Amino acid sequence: MKRVAILISGGGSNMMSLVADMARDDFATPVLVLANNPEAGGLAKAAERGIPTACIDHRPFQGDRAGFEDKLHETLLAADPDIICLAGFMRILTPGFIHKWQGKMLNIHPSILPLFRGLHTHQRALEAGMCVHGCTVHEVTGELDGGPILGQAVIPVQSGDTPETLARRLLPMEHRLYPAVLRKFAQNDRSPTQILE
Repeated sequence: MKRVAILISGGGSNMMSLVADMARDDFATPVLVLANNPEAGGLAKAAERGIPTACIDHRPFQGDRAGFEDKLHETLLAADPDIICLAGFMRILTPGFIHKWQGKMLNIHPSILPLFRGLHTHQRALEAGMCVHGCTVHEVTGELDGGPILGQAVIPVQSGDTPETLARRLLPMEHRLYPAVLRKFAQNDRSPTQILE
């Protein structure tokens, strides 16, 4: 059974969808939920489910990204994961760190990549006049939001949508897509997953 570490920065809704899916039929097991923010609500949710948790606050490492990533790497090594899922982890990781876990790290991004890499994706989709919007699960590489695409989910953009309404309607699709991709990835299946609303 594959061992999964999940990195978060906030409430952990995508983390919870991954954990719930793993619990359904034991294709993988969560061995660590790690946050860079001590106030991340997802830490308590994971602890309530008996999942080991850790926090490496990035703030004391200001100006020392290598020091932060060394501590992150050390903590992950102790958990010995086969797969690392970034689930709302709001820190950009350096190519040096990513190289150590190459081929084992997934991320979910709230746009139809390669469109709208980086931040403020919902606002940018609306400003571009998109008829559809969505989310992407991809392998993490040294190129920001640029790794091989493993799955995408798409929703229509509605008249009157705001960045907030778009984000709210997209979230349930994220919760469907990420577990579906992880399930296949854990079985060494990298064929693309597509979900349409």
